[in-house]
Amino acid sequence: MRDTKAPRVLYIEDHEDTRELVTLVLEQRSYEVVTGSTIKSGVALAGSQEFDLYLLDSWLPDGSGLELCKQIREFDKATPIVFYSAAAYEIDKDQAIKSGAQAYLIKPSQPSELCNIVTTLIESHRPRSTRSVV
Repeated sequence: MRDTKAPRVLYIEDHEDTRELVTLVLEQRSYEVVTGSTIKSGVALAGSQEFDLYLLDSWLPDGSGLELCKQIREFDKATPIVFYSAAAYEIDKDQAIKSGAQAYLIKPSQPSELCNIVTTLIESHRPRSTRSVV
């Protein structure tokens, strides 16, 4: 059953050190992390596998994280998307939310803050049991 497995996060980040650090932090909190570094890899992975959350950077070598977010929303309207980006202007956050993201976190941030956002969004998105307790 899917709910008993570790939550899966697709993390698209072109900076290798950041990608490795965030992956390590999330894996220490029992998340399974799949990574990519381009829009092309992000679309391919998101379209071929099931994830509980997408974590995206704003700047990728083949375009904008906003573009990736919009492409993911074309086939997955429900899975939460979080931007984790150094783009720190309010307009960056506004554009991400308008593109379909649920949250925007500015780098660098405390690992606990990133994990709290990821956990909250995954838990709020997972289906609730319809079984009644007597």
